[in-house]
Amino acid sequence: MLRKDTLSDLRKAARDIFDHALRAVDPVEAVKRHIHLDGGVLRVKDRNYNLREFENIYVVGTGKAGASMAYAAEEILGDRIKEGIVNVKYGHIRQLKKIKLNEAGHPVPNRAGMRGAEEIVRLLNQAGADDLVICLISGGGSALLPLPVSGMTLEEKGALTRLLLECGADINEINALRKHISQIKGGQLARAASPSTLITLILSDVIGDPMDTIASGPTVPDKTTFKDVEAILNKYDLMSRVPQSVRRHIKRGLSGEVPDTPKQGDKVFDKTYNLIIGSNILAVMAARGRAEELGFRTLVLSSFVVGETKDVARVHAAIAKEVLSSGNPLPPPCCIISGGETTVTIRGSGKGGRNQEFALAAAMDIGHLSNVVILSGGTDGTDGPTDAAGALCDNLTLQRAVQTGLSPMEHLKNNDSYNFFARLGDLLMTGPTNTNVMDLHLVLVGGPS
Repeated sequence: MLRKDTLSDLRKAARDIFDHALRAVDPVEAVKRHIHLDGGVLRVKDRNYNLREFENIYVVGTGKAGASMAYAAEEILGDRIKEGIVNVKYGHIRQLKKIKLNEAGHPVPNRAGMRGAEEIVRLLNQAGADDLVICLISGGGSALLPLPVSGMTLEEKGALTRLLLECGADINEINALRKHISQIKGGQLARAASPSTLITLILSDVIGDPMDTIASGPTVPDKTTFKDVEAILNKYDLMSRVPQSVRRHIKRGLSGEVPDTPKQGDKVFDKTYNLIIGSNILAVMAARGRAEELGFRTLVLSSFVVGETKDVARVHAAIAKEVLSSGNPLPPPCCIISGGETTVTIRGSGKGGRNQEFALAAAMDIGHLSNVVILSGGTDGTDGPTDAAGALCDNLTLQRAVQTGLSPMEHLKNNDSYNFFARLGDLLMTGPTNTNVMDLHLVLVGGPS
Protein backbone atom coordinates (compact mmCIF):
# COMPACT_ATOMS: atom_id res chain seq x y z
CA MET A 1 0.00 0.00 0.00
CA LEU A 2 1.29 3.47 -0.91
CA ARG A 3 1.91 5.95 1.87
CA LYS A 4 -0.32 9.03 1.93
CA ASP A 5 1.53 11.53 4.12
CA THR A 6 3.87 13.27 1.63
CA LEU A 7 3.35 15.01 -1.69
CA SER A 8 5.54 12.39 -3.36
CA ASP A 9 3.24 9.67 -2.03
CA LEU A 10 0.12 11.49 -3.22
CA ARG A 11 1.54 12.15 -6.66
CA LYS A 12 2.40 8.47 -7.10
CA ALA A 13 -1.05 7.50 -5.89
CA ALA A 14 -2.77 9.91 -8.30
CA ARG A 15 -0.95 8.43 -11.29
CA ASP A 16 -1.62 4.89 -10.05
CA ILE A 17 -5.36 5.61 -9.75
CA PHE A 18 -5.51 7.26 -13.18
CA ASP A 19 -3.69 4.36 -14.85
CA HIS A 20 -6.00 1.86 -13.16
CA ALA A 21 -9.03 3.77 -14.50
CA LEU A 22 -7.56 3.64 -18.01
CA ARG A 23 -7.20 -0.13 -17.80
CA ALA A 24 -10.85 -0.41 -16.76
CA VAL A 25 -11.99 1.24 -20.00
CA ASP A 26 -9.62 -0.67 -22.26
CA PRO A 27 -11.63 -1.17 -25.48
CA VAL A 28 -10.48 -4.76 -25.94
CA GLU A 29 -11.81 -5.74 -22.53
CA ALA A 30 -14.96 -3.67 -23.03
CA VAL A 31 -15.79 -5.55 -26.23
CA LYS A 32 -15.03 -8.93 -24.65
CA ARG A 33 -17.22 -8.16 -21.63
CA HIS A 34 -20.22 -7.66 -23.88
CA ILE A 35 -19.82 -10.15 -26.71
CA HIS A 36 -18.42 -13.66 -26.85
CA LEU A 37 -18.60 -16.71 -29.05
CA ASP A 38 -20.31 -19.83 -27.72
CA GLY A 39 -19.83 -22.51 -30.33
CA GLY A 40 -21.45 -21.10 -33.43
CA VAL A 41 -23.52 -18.56 -31.50
CA LEU A 42 -22.42 -14.97 -31.01
CA ARG A 43 -23.81 -13.73 -27.69
CA VAL A 44 -24.17 -9.94 -27.51
CA LYS A 45 -25.39 -9.05 -24.01
CA ASP A 46 -28.91 -10.56 -23.97
CA ARG A 47 -29.11 -11.33 -27.71
CA ASN A 48 -27.94 -14.42 -29.57
CA TYR A 49 -26.88 -14.57 -33.23
CA ASN A 50 -26.45 -17.97 -34.87
CA LEU A 51 -23.47 -17.39 -37.17
CA ARG A 52 -24.47 -20.36 -39.33
CA GLU A 53 -27.34 -18.21 -40.58
CA PHE A 54 -25.00 -15.57 -42.04
CA GLU A 55 -23.12 -15.83 -45.30
CA ASN A 56 -20.54 -13.09 -44.57
CA ILE A 57 -19.39 -11.05 -41.58
CA TYR A 58 -18.13 -7.51 -42.16
CA VAL A 59 -16.60 -5.10 -39.63
CA VAL A 60 -16.67 -1.31 -40.00
CA GLY A 61 -16.15 1.53 -37.58
CA THR A 62 -14.75 4.88 -36.58
CA GLY A 63 -13.15 6.50 -33.56
CA LYS A 64 -10.02 6.84 -31.47
CA ALA A 65 -10.62 3.43 -29.90
CA GLY A 66 -11.36 1.80 -33.26
CA ALA A 67 -8.09 -0.11 -33.56
CA SER A 68 -8.44 -1.80 -30.17
CA MET A 69 -12.12 -2.55 -30.71
CA ALA A 70 -11.26 -4.08 -34.09
CA TYR A 71 -8.50 -6.13 -32.45
CA ALA A 72 -11.05 -7.53 -29.99
CA ALA A 73 -13.46 -8.33 -32.83
CA GLU A 74 -10.72 -10.26 -34.61
CA GLU A 75 -9.82 -12.17 -31.44
CA ILE A 76 -13.45 -13.21 -31.01
CA LEU A 77 -14.44 -13.91 -34.61
CA GLY A 78 -11.10 -14.70 -36.27
CA ASP A 79 -11.35 -15.97 -39.84
CA ARG A 80 -15.14 -15.72 -39.75
CA ILE A 81 -14.61 -12.04 -40.67
CA LYS A 82 -14.58 -11.68 -44.44
CA GLU A 83 -13.54 -8.03 -44.64
CA GLY A 84 -13.48 -4.82 -42.64
CA ILE A 85 -12.33 -1.22 -42.47
CA VAL A 86 -12.18 1.17 -39.52
CA ASN A 87 -11.21 4.86 -39.57
CA VAL A 88 -8.85 5.79 -36.72
CA LYS A 89 -6.83 8.82 -35.65
CA TYR A 90 -3.27 9.05 -36.90
CA GLY A 91 -1.03 6.96 -34.66
CA HIS A 92 -3.89 5.12 -32.90
CA ILE A 93 -3.23 1.75 -34.52
CA ARG A 94 -2.62 -1.94 -33.78
CA GLN A 95 -1.51 -4.91 -35.81
CA LEU A 96 -4.56 -6.59 -37.35
CA LYS A 97 -5.07 -9.50 -39.72
CA LYS A 98 -8.48 -9.13 -41.37
CA ILE A 99 -9.61 -5.56 -40.74
CA LYS A 100 -8.00 -2.60 -42.50
CA LEU A 101 -7.22 0.49 -40.41
CA ASN A 102 -7.48 3.81 -42.22
CA GLU A 103 -5.64 6.61 -40.43
CA ALA A 104 -7.30 10.02 -40.70
CA GLY A 105 -7.39 13.53 -39.26
CA HIS A 106 -8.82 14.51 -35.87
CA PRO A 107 -10.17 16.91 -34.67
CA VAL A 108 -10.09 18.48 -38.14
CA PRO A 109 -11.60 16.11 -40.74
CA ASN A 110 -9.45 15.51 -43.81
CA ARG A 111 -9.56 13.74 -47.15
CA ALA A 112 -8.02 10.59 -45.71
CA GLY A 113 -11.06 10.27 -43.46
CA MET A 114 -13.36 10.94 -46.40
CA ARG A 115 -11.68 8.23 -48.50
CA GLY A 116 -12.09 5.77 -45.64
CA ALA A 117 -15.75 6.74 -45.26
CA GLU A 118 -16.35 6.15 -48.97
CA GLU A 119 -14.71 2.73 -48.69
CA ILE A 120 -16.91 1.86 -45.70
CA VAL A 121 -20.07 2.81 -47.61
CA ARG A 122 -18.98 0.72 -50.59
CA LEU A 123 -18.41 -2.25 -48.30
CA LEU A 124 -21.83 -1.82 -46.67
CA ASN A 125 -23.57 -1.48 -50.01
CA GLN A 126 -22.38 -4.95 -50.98
CA ALA A 127 -23.69 -6.50 -47.73
CA GLY A 128 -26.94 -8.40 -48.26
CA ALA A 129 -29.83 -9.69 -46.20
CA ASP A 130 -27.87 -12.83 -45.23
CA ASP A 131 -24.83 -10.90 -43.98
CA LEU A 132 -23.84 -9.65 -40.52
CA VAL A 133 -22.23 -6.22 -40.05
CA ILE A 134 -20.48 -5.29 -36.81
CA CYS A 135 -19.99 -1.55 -36.41
CA LEU A 136 -17.50 -0.19 -33.86
CA ILE A 137 -18.06 3.39 -32.67
CA SER A 138 -15.99 5.45 -30.23
CA GLY A 139 -15.16 9.05 -29.40
CA GLY A 140 -13.83 11.14 -32.25
CA GLY A 141 -15.85 9.08 -34.69
CA SER A 142 -17.70 12.04 -36.16
CA ALA A 143 -14.59 13.93 -37.30
CA LEU A 144 -12.89 10.72 -38.40
CA LEU A 145 -15.74 9.67 -40.71
CA PRO A 146 -16.59 12.71 -42.86
CA LEU A 147 -18.67 12.14 -45.97
CA PRO A 148 -20.59 15.21 -47.20
CA VAL A 149 -23.62 14.75 -49.40
CA SER A 150 -23.11 14.70 -53.15
CA GLY A 151 -22.25 18.11 -54.56
CA MET A 152 -20.73 19.42 -51.32
CA THR A 153 -17.03 19.60 -50.51
CA LEU A 154 -15.33 18.91 -47.20
CA GLU A 155 -14.27 22.57 -47.12
CA GLU A 156 -17.88 23.75 -47.54
CA LYS A 157 -18.99 21.47 -44.72
CA GLY A 158 -16.24 22.92 -42.55
CA ALA A 159 -17.31 26.46 -43.42
CA LEU A 160 -20.85 25.69 -42.25
CA THR A 161 -19.57 24.31 -38.94
CA ARG A 162 -17.46 27.44 -38.36
CA LEU A 163 -20.46 29.68 -39.01
CA LEU A 164 -22.54 27.73 -36.50
CA LEU A 165 -19.83 27.93 -33.85
CA GLU A 166 -19.35 31.67 -34.38
CA CYS A 167 -23.06 32.46 -34.11
CA GLY A 168 -23.44 30.63 -30.77
CA ALA A 169 -25.46 27.60 -31.90
CA ASP A 170 -25.52 24.85 -29.29
CA ILE A 171 -24.23 21.33 -29.87
CA ASN A 172 -27.68 19.89 -30.60
CA GLU A 173 -28.28 22.51 -33.29
CA ILE A 174 -24.85 21.92 -34.80
CA ASN A 175 -25.41 18.17 -34.83
CA ALA A 176 -28.79 18.60 -36.57
CA LEU A 177 -27.03 20.42 -39.41
CA ARG A 178 -24.16 17.94 -39.53
CA LYS A 179 -26.52 14.99 -39.83
CA HIS A 180 -28.42 16.53 -42.73
CA ILE A 181 -25.38 17.33 -44.87
CA SER A 182 -23.78 13.91 -44.36
CA GLN A 183 -24.19 10.55 -46.07
CA ILE A 184 -23.33 8.70 -42.85
CA LYS A 185 -24.44 10.59 -39.74
CA GLY A 186 -27.92 10.51 -38.23
CA GLY A 187 -28.70 6.84 -38.87
CA GLN A 188 -27.55 6.86 -42.47
CA LEU A 189 -24.83 4.28 -41.90
CA ALA A 190 -27.62 1.90 -40.86
CA ARG A 191 -29.42 2.81 -44.06
CA ALA A 192 -26.31 1.88 -46.07
CA ALA A 193 -26.01 -1.44 -44.20
CA SER A 194 -29.68 -2.40 -44.65
CA PRO A 195 -30.97 -5.10 -45.20
CA SER A 196 -28.08 -6.83 -43.43
CA THR A 197 -28.12 -7.53 -39.69
CA LEU A 198 -26.27 -4.73 -37.89
CA ILE A 199 -24.70 -4.83 -34.41
CA THR A 200 -23.16 -1.56 -33.20
CA LEU A 201 -20.86 -1.52 -30.19
CA ILE A 202 -20.41 1.98 -28.75
CA LEU A 203 -17.72 3.35 -26.44
CA SER A 204 -19.24 6.62 -25.24
CA ASP A 205 -17.42 9.94 -24.98
CA VAL A 206 -20.55 12.02 -24.41
CA ILE A 207 -22.17 13.12 -21.14
CA GLY A 208 -25.13 10.83 -20.38
CA ASP A 209 -24.31 8.45 -23.28
CA PRO A 210 -26.99 9.63 -25.77
CA MET A 211 -26.61 7.24 -28.70
CA ASP A 212 -27.84 9.76 -31.27
CA THR A 213 -25.03 12.16 -30.29
CA ILE A 214 -22.02 9.84 -30.00
CA ALA A 215 -20.16 10.19 -33.34
CA SER A 216 -23.37 11.89 -34.57
CA GLY A 217 -25.37 8.65 -34.27
CA PRO A 218 -24.53 6.90 -37.56
CA THR A 219 -26.60 3.80 -36.72
CA VAL A 220 -29.26 5.43 -34.52
CA PRO A 221 -32.63 6.98 -35.51
CA ASP A 222 -32.42 10.77 -35.95
CA LYS A 223 -34.99 12.96 -34.22
CA THR A 224 -34.31 16.07 -36.30
CA THR A 225 -35.66 16.98 -39.74
CA PHE A 226 -34.91 19.28 -42.65
CA LYS A 227 -37.55 21.64 -41.22
CA ASP A 228 -35.56 21.81 -37.98
CA VAL A 229 -32.45 22.60 -39.98
CA GLU A 230 -34.22 25.41 -41.83
CA ALA A 231 -35.46 26.84 -38.52
CA ILE A 232 -31.94 26.80 -37.05
CA LEU A 233 -30.44 28.62 -40.01
CA ASN A 234 -33.23 31.21 -39.91
CA LYS A 235 -32.84 31.61 -36.14
CA TYR A 236 -29.22 32.70 -36.57
CA ASP A 237 -29.82 34.49 -39.90
CA LEU A 238 -27.41 32.17 -41.67
CA MET A 239 -29.41 31.01 -44.69
CA SER A 240 -27.84 33.62 -46.97
CA ARG A 241 -24.35 33.08 -45.52
CA VAL A 242 -23.96 29.32 -45.77
CA PRO A 243 -22.32 27.82 -48.88
CA GLN A 244 -24.62 27.57 -51.89
CA SER A 245 -24.30 23.77 -51.89
CA VAL A 246 -25.70 23.68 -48.36
CA ARG A 247 -28.68 25.87 -49.26
CA ARG A 248 -29.37 23.78 -52.34
CA HIS A 249 -29.29 20.50 -50.42
CA ILE A 250 -31.58 21.79 -47.66
CA LYS A 251 -34.10 23.09 -50.21
CA ARG A 252 -34.09 19.70 -51.93
CA GLY A 253 -34.67 18.04 -48.56
CA LEU A 254 -37.58 20.37 -47.74
CA SER A 255 -39.19 19.61 -51.11
CA GLY A 256 -38.74 15.87 -50.68
CA GLU A 257 -36.27 15.50 -53.54
CA VAL A 258 -33.79 13.86 -51.15
CA PRO A 259 -34.86 11.66 -48.24
CA ASP A 260 -34.64 12.90 -44.67
CA THR A 261 -32.48 11.07 -42.17
CA PRO A 262 -34.11 7.78 -41.02
CA LYS A 263 -36.41 8.06 -37.99
CA GLN A 264 -37.58 5.75 -35.23
CA GLY A 265 -39.65 2.97 -36.80
CA ASP A 266 -37.86 3.12 -40.16
CA LYS A 267 -37.38 -0.37 -41.58
CA VAL A 268 -33.60 0.21 -41.87
CA PHE A 269 -33.46 -0.29 -38.09
CA ASP A 270 -35.49 -3.55 -38.07
CA LYS A 271 -32.33 -5.66 -37.79
CA THR A 272 -30.17 -3.15 -35.92
CA TYR A 273 -28.93 -3.44 -32.31
CA ASN A 274 -27.02 -0.58 -30.65
CA LEU A 275 -25.18 -1.27 -27.39
CA ILE A 276 -23.11 0.99 -25.10
CA ILE A 277 -20.11 -1.07 -23.95
CA GLY A 278 -18.17 1.56 -22.01
CA SER A 279 -18.46 5.10 -20.66
CA ASN A 280 -16.96 7.60 -18.26
CA ILE A 281 -18.69 6.17 -15.20
CA LEU A 282 -16.70 2.94 -15.62
CA ALA A 283 -13.45 4.89 -15.38
CA VAL A 284 -14.75 6.88 -12.41
CA MET A 285 -15.82 3.78 -10.49
CA ALA A 286 -12.55 2.01 -11.27
CA ALA A 287 -10.68 5.03 -9.91
CA ARG A 288 -12.76 4.87 -6.75
CA GLY A 289 -12.02 1.18 -6.31
CA ARG A 290 -8.29 1.68 -6.71
CA ALA A 291 -8.23 4.67 -4.34
CA GLU A 292 -9.99 2.58 -1.70
CA GLU A 293 -7.44 -0.21 -2.19
CA LEU A 294 -4.71 2.33 -1.54
CA GLY A 295 -6.35 3.34 1.73
CA PHE A 296 -8.10 6.57 0.78
CA ARG A 297 -11.59 7.52 1.82
CA THR A 298 -13.35 8.17 -1.48
CA LEU A 299 -16.20 10.23 -2.86
CA VAL A 300 -17.50 10.31 -6.43
CA LEU A 301 -18.89 13.75 -7.24
CA SER A 302 -20.31 13.04 -10.71
CA SER A 303 -19.54 11.69 -14.16
CA PHE A 304 -21.62 14.52 -15.67
CA VAL A 305 -19.21 17.40 -14.98
CA VAL A 306 -19.40 20.19 -17.56
CA GLY A 307 -18.80 23.93 -17.60
CA GLU A 308 -15.95 26.38 -18.03
CA THR A 309 -12.74 24.54 -17.13
CA LYS A 310 -11.30 27.23 -14.87
CA ASP A 311 -14.53 27.48 -12.87
CA VAL A 312 -14.87 23.71 -12.44
CA ALA A 313 -11.23 23.51 -11.36
CA ARG A 314 -11.75 26.16 -8.68
CA VAL A 315 -14.71 24.20 -7.31
CA HIS A 316 -12.51 21.11 -6.98
CA ALA A 317 -9.83 23.19 -5.26
CA ALA A 318 -12.49 24.54 -2.88
CA ILE A 319 -13.42 21.00 -1.91
CA ALA A 320 -9.78 20.33 -0.99
CA LYS A 321 -9.86 23.44 1.21
CA GLU A 322 -13.02 22.21 2.94
CA VAL A 323 -11.50 18.80 3.59
CA LEU A 324 -8.53 20.40 5.36
CA SER A 325 -10.66 22.98 7.15
CA SER A 326 -13.58 20.91 8.45
CA GLY A 327 -13.10 17.30 7.40
CA ASN A 328 -16.01 17.58 4.96
CA PRO A 329 -17.16 15.93 2.81
CA LEU A 330 -14.49 13.45 3.95
CA PRO A 331 -11.60 13.66 6.42
CA PRO A 332 -8.11 13.07 4.99
CA PRO A 333 -6.57 10.99 3.63
CA CYS A 334 -9.21 11.11 0.91
CA CYS A 335 -9.69 11.03 -2.85
CA ILE A 336 -12.45 13.08 -4.52
CA ILE A 337 -13.26 11.87 -8.04
CA SER A 338 -15.22 13.32 -10.94
CA GLY A 339 -15.54 12.80 -14.67
CA GLY A 340 -17.00 14.54 -17.68
CA GLU A 341 -15.90 17.09 -20.24
CA THR A 342 -15.32 20.76 -19.48
CA THR A 343 -14.90 23.62 -21.95
CA VAL A 344 -12.10 26.15 -22.47
CA THR A 345 -12.92 29.61 -23.77
CA ILE A 346 -9.81 30.46 -25.78
CA ARG A 347 -8.62 34.03 -25.34
CA GLY A 348 -4.87 33.56 -25.74
CA SER A 349 -2.48 32.14 -28.30
CA GLY A 350 -0.75 29.52 -26.15
CA LYS A 351 -0.72 25.74 -26.28
CA GLY A 352 -2.77 23.44 -24.05
CA GLY A 353 -5.94 21.47 -23.48
CA ARG A 354 -8.83 21.50 -21.06
CA ASN A 355 -7.17 19.07 -18.62
CA GLN A 356 -3.91 21.00 -18.50
CA GLU A 357 -5.84 24.22 -17.99
CA PHE A 358 -7.86 22.51 -15.24
CA ALA A 359 -4.65 21.64 -13.37
CA LEU A 360 -3.21 25.14 -13.82
CA ALA A 361 -6.39 26.85 -12.62
CA ALA A 362 -6.59 24.50 -9.64
CA ALA A 363 -2.93 25.16 -8.77
CA MET A 364 -3.75 28.87 -8.40
CA ASP A 365 -6.12 28.06 -5.52
CA ILE A 366 -4.23 25.43 -3.53
CA GLY A 367 -0.86 27.12 -3.07
CA HIS A 368 -1.48 27.90 0.62
CA LEU A 369 -2.67 24.38 1.49
CA SER A 370 -0.65 21.31 2.49
CA ASN A 371 -0.56 17.80 1.06
CA VAL A 372 -2.96 18.36 -1.84
CA VAL A 373 -2.52 16.88 -5.31
CA ILE A 374 -4.90 17.41 -8.23
CA LEU A 375 -4.71 15.43 -11.47
CA SER A 376 -6.81 16.03 -14.57
CA GLY A 377 -6.43 13.75 -17.58
CA GLY A 378 -8.13 12.80 -20.80
CA THR A 379 -8.66 9.08 -21.18
CA ASP A 380 -7.68 9.24 -24.85
CA GLY A 381 -4.16 10.37 -23.97
CA THR A 382 -4.33 13.52 -26.10
CA ASP A 383 -5.53 16.68 -24.39
CA GLY A 384 -6.40 19.24 -27.03
CA PRO A 385 -3.78 19.63 -29.80
CA THR A 386 -0.98 18.29 -27.57
CA ASP A 387 0.85 15.05 -26.88
CA ALA A 388 -0.10 15.12 -23.18
CA ALA A 389 -3.17 13.55 -21.59
CA GLY A 390 -3.36 16.34 -19.02
CA ALA A 391 -1.33 17.53 -16.04
CA LEU A 392 -0.78 17.18 -12.33
CA CYS A 393 -0.40 19.94 -9.77
CA ASP A 394 0.11 20.18 -6.00
CA ASN A 395 0.25 22.84 -3.31
CA LEU A 396 3.91 23.60 -4.17
CA THR A 397 3.31 24.07 -7.91
CA LEU A 398 3.05 27.87 -7.66
CA GLN A 399 6.19 28.08 -5.53
CA ARG A 400 8.15 25.93 -7.99
CA ALA A 401 6.83 27.98 -10.90
CA VAL A 402 8.04 31.25 -9.43
CA GLN A 403 11.45 29.72 -8.72
CA THR A 404 11.58 28.61 -12.36
CA GLY A 405 10.70 32.08 -13.60
CA LEU A 406 7.17 31.20 -14.70
CA SER A 407 4.09 33.37 -14.23
CA PRO A 408 1.11 31.06 -13.59
CA MET A 409 -1.39 33.86 -14.19
CA GLU A 410 0.14 34.87 -17.51
CA HIS A 411 0.17 31.27 -18.72
CA LEU A 412 -3.46 30.87 -17.67
CA LYS A 413 -4.49 34.08 -19.44
CA ASN A 414 -2.69 32.96 -22.59
CA ASN A 415 -4.18 29.44 -22.50
CA ASP A 416 -0.58 28.22 -22.36
CA SER A 417 -0.86 25.46 -19.78
CA TYR A 418 1.18 22.96 -21.83
CA ASN A 419 4.36 25.04 -21.76
CA PHE A 420 3.81 25.84 -18.08
CA PHE A 421 3.68 22.20 -17.00
CA ALA A 422 6.34 21.12 -19.51
CA ARG A 423 8.82 23.43 -17.75
CA LEU A 424 7.88 21.90 -14.40
CA GLY A 425 7.91 18.31 -15.63
CA ASP A 426 4.29 17.82 -14.58
CA LEU A 427 2.60 16.94 -17.85
CA LEU A 428 0.60 13.70 -17.74
CA MET A 429 2.09 11.63 -20.56
CA THR A 430 0.45 8.35 -21.53
CA GLY A 431 0.79 8.23 -25.31
CA PRO A 432 -2.24 7.16 -27.37
CA THR A 433 -4.39 5.00 -25.11
CA ASN A 434 -6.68 3.72 -27.90
CA THR A 435 -9.70 4.48 -25.73
CA ASN A 436 -11.83 7.57 -25.16
CA VAL A 437 -14.43 8.07 -22.40
CA MET A 438 -13.89 11.77 -21.70
CA ASP A 439 -11.90 13.08 -18.72
CA LEU A 440 -11.06 12.12 -15.15
CA HIS A 441 -10.35 14.56 -12.28
CA LEU A 442 -8.72 13.45 -9.03
CA VAL A 443 -8.32 15.50 -5.85
CA LEU A 444 -6.10 13.78 -3.27
CA VAL A 445 -5.71 15.19 0.21
CA GLY A 446 -3.19 13.50 2.47
CA GLY A 447 -2.68 13.30 6.18
CA PRO A 448 -0.55 15.74 8.19
CA SER A 449 2.90 16.31 6.74
